Amino acid sequence: MSAGPATGAARHGAWEMVVGLEVHVQLKTRTKAFCGCSASFGDAPNANTCPVCLALPGALPVLNQHAVELATRAALALGCTVHLRSIFARKNYFYPDLPKGYQISQADRPLATGGRVTLADGTAPGITRIHMEEDAGKSIHDRYPNATAIDLNRSGVPLIEIVGEPEIRSSAQAALYLKALREILLYCGVSDVSMEEGSLRVDANVSARPAGETTLRPRTEVKNLNSFSNVEKALELEFARHVATYEAGGSIAQQTMLFDAAKQQVRPARVKEGSHDYRYFPEPDLPPLVITREWLEAQRAALPELPAARRARWIAGFGVAPADAEVLTADAAVAEYFEAVARAGDGKAAANWVMGEVLATLNESGGTIVDFPVTAPRLAALVALVKAGAVSSTAAKAIFQTMRTDAAEPRAIAERDGLLQVGDDSALVAWIDEVWAEHPDEAARFAAGERKLQGVLVGFVMKKSKGRADPKKVNALLASRIA
Repeated sequence: MSAGPATGAARHGAWEMVVGLEVHVQLKTRTKAFCGCSASFGDAPNANTCPVCLALPGALPVLNQHAVELATRAALALGCTVHLRSIFARKNYFYPDLPKGYQISQADRPLATGGRVTLADGTAPGITRIHMEEDAGKSIHDRYPNATAIDLNRSGVPLIEIVGEPEIRSSAQAALYLKALREILLYCGVSDVSMEEGSLRVDANVSARPAGETTLRPRTEVKNLNSFSNVEKALELEFARHVATYEAGGSIAQQTMLFDAAKQQVRPARVKEGSHDYRYFPEPDLPPLVITREWLEAQRAALPELPAARRARWIAGFGVAPADAEVLTADAAVAEYFEAVARAGDGKAAANWVMGEVLATLNESGGTIVDFPVTAPRLAALVALVKAGAVSSTAAKAIFQTMRTDAAEPRAIAERDGLLQVGDDSALVAWIDEVWAEHPDEAARFAAGERKLQGVLVGFVMKKSKGRADPKKVNALLASRIA
């Protein structure tokens, strides 16, 4: 299937980029796809292995039910049609980290087909299919000199492969697609989608064609990209190579490429295989995967609210700006925290506090919102104090910092530390008089009608009062002094 140019299509002269992404996602299960070995990351090499994942003679696979649940949940969240009957197949190829000499995957009868991913730019690239499969082991080339080490801990870990339609038209759009995909999978609890740990890996298919042409030209596949920035850079480099080759009168061979992040270059790995090269045939040791419609609907009912729907609800219900909603939904736990604060009162103020002080503190400390000492109810109480005029914004920030190490409620902290807002005219006039005496030049110019100095004088009063003065009343009292 081909698609017309998308918003923000990348062009090199008269050429258009065409991209289809294949995203491999490790499912969040405790054990592997076809055996009881642990699927945890970072254990000692080859510690999590057994006769099944080592492919010893006579060992037979047994399908992990939770892996099916997670794969189905992902497919439903991405708008795919989940098939009640799918078939596992043997994908035959020979590599040192593939003990059986084949990978158990799905070929012509995948778990799900169709679907789309709606992006922040308004486009919605399609999904061809989602199929289940097992991961291969890992070849390690830098452990021993002149030798390759094999770690089979990853062998048999459950994956889904999300095969996208060639409807992406720029490297930036590819990054948006991956960001949206990652968000959805996180919200559904399908995977931790950590590119650093290899639970989200991307193969990028790229080709170039004259702008306006609708047929697809030969593509190359850049394998195992492990960061969004690497995906963007590899696509740009490979697209430029395709264009230069065509403009020089050459042709593009369909082949697999590798991206060298250190050298910032893409280089050939091997001729790209077609499906016939893998000699797919149904896995004789596994029956067809058959699910009932009732079970499927139960999985659909168990889906959480997805990021796009949550953003729309916040924009309509809490008055959150679209750009702010994007930031707040990027992490599911942060989104839950914000919602708890916003439900207690002022949605816009909650958004400002979470995107400001809360995220800044987390970035500085490297912590997570789950362990954050300023809980959502306590932050909501602080927001309510500001809204009621009991404390100023300046004082509230000081209270927030105290709340990080003090379990007291915000009002108690404000009372104890003398941070409750002062609205008594006599106290405010006393502070204004002191500022008037300490800054005679600014005071005289302001009294003569230079209104732009009003904000400066308010700032002096707020500093003198240590944030306790009611800024609205201070403004009113200062305005009364203008000649």
